[in-house]
Amino acid sequence: MSELWQLGALELAQRIRCGDVTSRAVMETHLARVEAVNPHLNAIVRRLDDEALAAADAADRAVADGRELGVFHGVPCTVKENIDLAGTPTTQGVPALADAIANVDAPTVARMRAAGAIPFARTNLPDLGLRVHTHSSLHGLTRNPWNPEVTAGGSSGGEAAAIASGMSPIGLGNDIGGSLRNPAHCCGITSIKPTIGVVPMATVIPPEDLLGAAQQMLCEGPMARHVADVRAGLGALAGWSPRDPRSVPAVLTDLEEGERLRIAVMADPPGGETDPEIAAAVHRAGEVLADAGHDVIEATPPLYAETLELWAMLLLGDIAVTRPLLDVVMSADATSVLQSLVDGFPAPTFPSSIELQGRRYAAMRTWSEFFAEYPVLISPTWARPAFRHGDDLGDKSMGVIRDTLRPVLPANLLGIPAAVVPCGTAANLPVGVQVMGDRFTDLRCLAVAEQIERAVGVVTPIDPVVA
Repeated sequence: MSELWQLGALELAQRIRCGDVTSRAVMETHLARVEAVNPHLNAIVRRLDDEALAAADAADRAVADGRELGVFHGVPCTVKENIDLAGTPTTQGVPALADAIANVDAPTVARMRAAGAIPFARTNLPDLGLRVHTHSSLHGLTRNPWNPEVTAGGSSGGEAAAIASGMSPIGLGNDIGGSLRNPAHCCGITSIKPTIGVVPMATVIPPEDLLGAAQQMLCEGPMARHVADVRAGLGALAGWSPRDPRSVPAVLTDLEEGERLRIAVMADPPGGETDPEIAAAVHRAGEVLADAGHDVIEATPPLYAETLELWAMLLLGDIAVTRPLLDVVMSADATSVLQSLVDGFPAPTFPSSIELQGRRYAAMRTWSEFFAEYPVLISPTWARPAFRHGDDLGDKSMGVIRDTLRPVLPANLLGIPAAVVPCGTAANLPVGVQVMGDRFTDLRCLAVAEQIERAVGVVTPIDPVVA
């Protein structure tokens, strides 16, 4: 029989709802798991034991009283430390914000609480979330449960390592350059970067207002071990909020019962090399979907390689405005990663920024036309397995962005949904396959990801490999 820390969020909620187990027992089990494995991983950087146990007791009273219960009633959840959780600091992983206490929850945290989840811990991230490797100047290095010598990904690496090792069944992260998906690939879990506007986000820690690239590309979303948990998480998080003017009350397209799609498979994205084992994992996902009755065809969207350049140029605009502050609060390693991006692309000018928006619109338009023919695109998440600690620094930085990261960046640039589900291994590390679709087809992407999951299986939680 599985231990409680091995179960998914929805299964835990069902057991609590039926009275098979108490929320307190579930919480105590996860706190014990943190005690046992977090010293090896440094994924969780702040614990909220007392208030979490009190909330669990309240959840158990609600069950006993026969009250209406949310989808995650009594279930522990974790929150990345750049998302406001009332009464705790939104540190962004830097010492300068170590005492930046939020007095109100972010919309995503408030909605998880409304769904019955109980935030019980905060997770690590790199400085200001601006690195794809989770090493914080405030909290230190997060290790990958599969191999302590390789990255857990970033910037939501603490979340992914905590979920993959059984410390948490579900959590919250965010994504401007793959940060929900990079660590899902590295740690063997599932996640979704939602369509921009589907999930609201806001902070009370200055600066409260997003600059151009963040407005167009940054979003928050759920992470878990099971696609069904991610789907339920998205359902709890989605919807309009007055705190986020980008948010919309969108109706999301799902996969209809028995529906068969024309699915594009792109195992080797243009613009760099792809590890053969990763390409093989993507082909395997395509075979699974073909066996499920879909029409699976090898195809590549238009302007694919150009999207990397456009993503970088758009992000450079925000970096140019905030660089003096970034250089003050970020570590030397973190700023070196930014500098490599700055050195790798031309500095933005007013005319180039205007032209960039036109080029982005052209990419959005042509990809939308592609999705009209192929409603789903299957690709790698990363083109390579998780790299060794520090391999994203110095003269290697642009190689990581151009070669390793290139499959995740189009979804940010275009504002489209992208789900990740484990499918195979490369170099004895998990491989995440990415499922993309046009705007507001988030549920359909998750449905296709779940078809892959049903055939391949869930690969976590695991006991961490210790050096």
